[in-house]
Formats: sequence, structure tokens, C-alpha cells
Amino acid sequence: MNKSSKIVLGIIGAAAVGAVIGMLVAPSNGDEMRKKISKAASDFAEDLTKAIAAGREQMSDAKGTILKEAKGLSSDAAARYSRVKESLS
Repeated sequence: MNKSSKIVLGIIGAAAVGAVIGMLVAPSNGDEMRKKISKAASDFAEDLTKAIAAGREQMSDAKGTILKEAKGLSSDAAARYSRVKESLS
């Protein structure tokens, strides 16, 4: 997980904790409180799911880039090997 993903998850987590604390401190009856906490938890889960999906997409993109670079390096190494082998013959 890269630095920006960690920051986003930290902000989402802090917002969720702040929302729950705000609801617990605010005056309201038990039913309203449970509904508010349930909604906040649901919103947090949705945000977390989105952040995880974004992280997976970034990892997939990075994997593609790394594989592409590795193939390029492999081809370059094979070409250099052939040139060196020919020059020694």
C-alpha cells in the first residue's frame, strides 16, 4: 500500500471515528442513535471498499508496468548476449 492510500484510509477512519463520537455526544434517543451509528458504519464500509478497490487497481497497474519493463530488459539482455557471443566467435 502506497503512502497516498494510507493517508486516504487514515482520513476515512478518522472521519468515521469522529462521526461516531459526535453521535454519542449528541442528545438523541436510543433508536435514533442506533440508526445513525448504523448509517455511519455503512458509509465507512462503503468508503473503505472504494479505497481498497482503488488500491487494487493501482497494484494492477504497477504489476503491468513492471512486467512490461521486465520483458523489455530481458529482450535487451538477450540481444546484448547475442552481440557479445558473435564478437567472441
